[in-house]
Amino acid sequence: MLIGQAPGKVEAEGGVPFSGRAGRTLFRWLQQAGVDEATAREKIYIAAVTRCYPGPHPSGRGDRVPTREEQSSCADWLEAELRIIRPSLLIPVGRLAIERFLPKLALNELIGTRHTVEHAGGHSIAIPLPHPSGASSWIHEPGNRILVDKAIDLIAVELGS
Repeated sequence: MLIGQAPGKVEAEGGVPFSGRAGRTLFRWLQQAGVDEATAREKIYIAAVTRCYPGPHPSGRGDRVPTREEQSSCADWLEAELRIIRPSLLIPVGRLAIERFLPKLALNELIGTRHTVEHAGGHSIAIPLPHPSGASSWIHEPGNRILVDKAIDLIAVELGS
């Protein structure tokens, strides 16, 4: 199960998760883990912390982060999905999804690591990924691409790729 932050504008208009620029990056990462986009869409359930496009960020760069109230309003949906899917592998994508399951630490302490997490559906292995959008500069900071590669390698092992 892969969990993002919220649908972006492209996703909200087309109804397909991760179909914009961030999705192209995400599916390139999954391809490195041995899973092409078609297989990933077929085999990996994709959800989000919130259900609605939150609108553009006031700076004009990227999407606005959903408020705590918006996250709370959508929490029952995600809890129900976790109970139904009972994922063995959980891939939280981006800080909002990561913090839903893991401690609030710097991304460079979380990306490239494997965790066991408890949630409404039981226990899962969680391997976080940074947000793949161009709005995030984290990926371009020194050493962080290596952490993403480590995370991709961990995902490949869990998926048996």
